[in-house]
Amino acid sequence: MNFLRNLAGRIANGLRRFMMGRYGSDKLNTALLIASVVICLISAIVPLTMVKLVAMVLCYGLMFWAISRMFSRNTYKRYQENRKYLQLVERIKDRQHRYYDCPRCRQQVRVPRGKGKISITCPKCKEKFIKKT
Repeated sequence: MNFLRNLAGRIANGLRRFMMGRYGSDKLNTALLIASVVICLISAIVPLTMVKLVAMVLCYGLMFWAISRMFSRNTYKRYQENRKYLQLVERIKDRQHRYYDCPRCRQQVRVPRGKGKISITCPKCKEKFIKKT
């Protein structure tokens, strides 16, 4: 019994050392893996061979992408990808605001919905533009 505990501890320490400096998992990885499993389940149900083949390639591609992100040593780039994904999800969930890009500097500006035609001032470059909310 003591041998098994020792072996489990050595394996856990080896895994910790291997993952040191690597990115690990985040919300984008979770979404990729869930999408991959859903596509695999759909491909198991669909009887058409060509659709099944495309779905399986997509399923394995998403799994490979998630695993390669998890073991990546470029943590800054993976963090930026996850941040953009979380911003997109937040923007989709936000029903009280509209998002526009400033025509001059491309800064994203958030304004309340349902106010009609309003004049928007960019907080970065002070450019004024009119949009319908």
